[in-house]
Amino acid sequence: MFGVALVDPSDASEWRAKARALLLADVNPADVTWQSASSGGLFGDDAPLPPAKRSEAPAVPRDFLTLAETVLAHTDSRRHATLYRMLWRLSHGEKGLLRIATDDDVSWAQACARQVHRDMHKMKAFVRFREVTHGDRVIYVAWFEPSYDIVARVAPFFVRRFAGMHWSLLTPSRSAHWDGATLSIGAGARRSDAPSDDALEDLWRTYYASIFNPARLKVDAMRREMPVKYWKNLPEARLIPELVRTALPRMQAMVDKQPTVPKKKITPLQKAAVEAPEGSLTALRQHARDCRACDLWKPATQTVFGEGPAHARVVVIGEQPGDQEDLAGKPFVGPAGKLFDRALAEAGIARDSLYITNAVKHFKFEPRGKVRLHKRANAEEQAACRPWLAAEIDRIRPDAIVCMGAMAARGVFGSSFRLMAERGQWLDLPDGRKAMATVHPSYLLRLPDHEAREAGFADFVRDLSLIREMLG
Repeated sequence: MFGVALVDPSDASEWRAKARALLLADVNPADVTWQSASSGGLFGDDAPLPPAKRSEAPAVPRDFLTLAETVLAHTDSRRHATLYRMLWRLSHGEKGLLRIATDDDVSWAQACARQVHRDMHKMKAFVRFREVTHGDRVIYVAWFEPSYDIVARVAPFFVRRFAGMHWSLLTPSRSAHWDGATLSIGAGARRSDAPSDDALEDLWRTYYASIFNPARLKVDAMRREMPVKYWKNLPEARLIPELVRTALPRMQAMVDKQPTVPKKKITPLQKAAVEAPEGSLTALRQHARDCRACDLWKPATQTVFGEGPAHARVVVIGEQPGDQEDLAGKPFVGPAGKLFDRALAEAGIARDSLYITNAVKHFKFEPRGKVRLHKRANAEEQAACRPWLAAEIDRIRPDAIVCMGAMAARGVFGSSFRLMAERGQWLDLPDGRKAMATVHPSYLLRLPDHEAREAGFADFVRDLSLIREMLG
């Protein structure tokens, strides 16, 4: 029988070192007794380990090492022996042991790990730091009573969350201290070492009471998630009995209160209308040539404004001009434009009956030798062009708007619009107009094969046919 004494029973590195030595010595788990060196048992902390019989220990799954580190934070005295037995089995032919959820050792270890993780979650949720002033130095101190030895495991979370503060987290078994640069783990403390109140707690209680929703109160669920044993360290705890007692009448008062009228949704286009320039459609086209609201004008050849009848019943909005549109100064004259013309013809719609424009009025590109590769306009550039689009729609006053591509659709419907889920259907805009979204023709050109392009084109034509039906 070999006795193994652990200086720190929760120290994963110490347990791993001694378990590895036992494994190299081929010591059967049944022949090992584990205990704490401070317990004053038969074995001291310097008890010699048996000599090695092999030069290298077998490899074990990383998942086991992670599980072992968590289980060692538990307080169950069986944890060291059970983990060593699992290690022995993994290295003696049972490589798939961790996948057997019904195995007694695996089931027990996973149950311990869940309890430790739950305790860690509670520490993150229910620790309250209180301000302590030492001369001209401010330190934030918290007291917590975890069920397991988790301080060293949870402390990095608080370092990330409160990196700019100097704080100490005190518990009966260990304490964590952060000075803004170094995290140190020290001995446990007493409850009297931590403050029980500070100047901010009245403010916190006021905030907590204001966000307490009586309609969502479930007392049993609250006690499961926030056990009563944690209440003594929570400043808001003294409010809970009264908030629970008055929840029902408060909820009834909410029901009896006159319902509020929801605010009307304002689309990006409506917001842009506030900044829309004045003047006729012809004047807008002239003014847009000198637009300097963003930097897209610098490399572009010219502004590509919309074109079509001044009183068209339908406005079609694309995304942004391409290389050929930039050179010609007209929308949809490149490869995507030719595909658009073909789709309009198959849908039985005359292009010259539509007003056609783009959400962005300048060509954005990335030079690659002699080629100018299309580049998507960013959110600021799209917003800079939106007043021009709002002005075009205001002057034309169409019955309906058709958006081609996600950029155009989100500019009209809002950022939550899902193009592929909501395409091909007339929707009502807040101003009373009808609007529909479909794919951009350039999307069809990028489809991987002929069959996909043909199917995509047929769907595109079907979407555009709705324009003809709407026009009667």
